[in-house]
Amino acid sequence: MQIGLACDHGGFELKEELKAFFKTLGVEPIDMGTFSEDSVDYPDFGVLVAEKVSRGELGKGILICGTGIGMSMVANKFPGVRAALVNDLYSSRCSREHNDANILIIGGRIVGKELAKEIVKVWLETPFAGGRHQRRLEKIEMLEKEKFR
Repeated sequence: MQIGLACDHGGFELKEELKAFFKTLGVEPIDMGTFSEDSVDYPDFGVLVAEKVSRGELGKGILICGTGIGMSMVANKFPGVRAALVNDLYSSRCSREHNDANILIIGGRIVGKELAKEIVKVWLETPFAGGRHQRRLEKIEMLEKEKFR
């Protein structure tokens, strides 16, 4: 499985930790940057993963910034992206099971490395439940197609 991975400077350390962790899970990360702790603008990197997920070029992605809030705002601008900011295991499971989240967002300055690994593992292993949750996703898809005034 391939997964898009990007961060800003606030998420760089955690991104590097997760890249090594992915190997133990049999996941191939596609690292789209940033590649150092030098200050960068999070939208420049969030867009790289969100575009690929939106186009269907990647099934899933993970974005990391200081709090996760900025990356969430960026990713959810793209049609078909269901990005979830997750800081705990329960939200990780529910974001997949109930919301079929295709981008996981973590706050690199909020979540510790070991918890982040657990969050990622749960997120990757949890299937979408479908059923009543599918109806809700269809409503979100309809909102994406409507023109807001």
